[in-house]
Amino acid sequence: MNATEELQYIDSYEKIDAAIARIAAVREAGGAGLGIGIDFHGRVHKPMAKILAKELEAFRPMFIEEPVLPENNEDLREIARHVAIPIATGERMFSRWQFKTLLQDGYADIIQPDVSHAGGITECKKIISMAEAFDVAAAPHCPLGPIALAACLQVDATCHNAFIQEQSLGIHYNQGSDLLDYLTDKTVFLYKDGYVDIPSGPGLGITINEEHVRKMAETGHNWRNPVWRHADGSVAEW
Repeated sequence: MNATEELQYIDSYEKIDAAIARIAAVREAGGAGLGIGIDFHGRVHKPMAKILAKELEAFRPMFIEEPVLPENNEDLREIARHVAIPIATGERMFSRWQFKTLLQDGYADIIQPDVSHAGGITECKKIISMAEAFDVAAAPHCPLGPIALAACLQVDATCHNAFIQEQSLGIHYNQGSDLLDYLTDKTVFLYKDGYVDIPSGPGLGITINEEHVRKMAETGHNWRNPVWRHADGSVAEW
């Protein structure tokens, strides 16, 4: 889940309290055994990230994600000094050399390379295997389509340190165009109790519904990031 709306470098504790209330509600509803991954989404600068992370520690999150943007990865050192929550990052990092520096610094506990953005199956396999040597877990980033998810699952199956896989089946931003719409066999991603079998068919283990792809191509694809602004009109990280 996302932790918070956009925050200024120094912002109101009211926004911190609102974020804590949301996480508290999820913890209460889900119980002590529910793993909660809390995504800062790069919306938080170091001064407020330290405060928010420390406040969240009482709710025992599974991890906090992108507490700062990857351009500021050196700030992870300061956040790690304040909390014992595992720190995840990496969806906006695109080569094993970027991850090499992150792993050598030693402040990330979970890396999140994206198979579609970070060089494909082979490159991500190398990145995740490199992380294993640093005793770091992997949770590949994948809010994308069925081909990306199938590729991630194949990589996961070969990586000892892969522990959870992001997917966007039925999520709100796919309304009208869900992952399963593009598959001829929709049972291939049949989740049960949070688990899914690795697709075992030829190739990635899925067959694309080409007729549906052609139909959707008639409309085309022109997605853009929303533009968020602070109260003073300055641009905020979405």
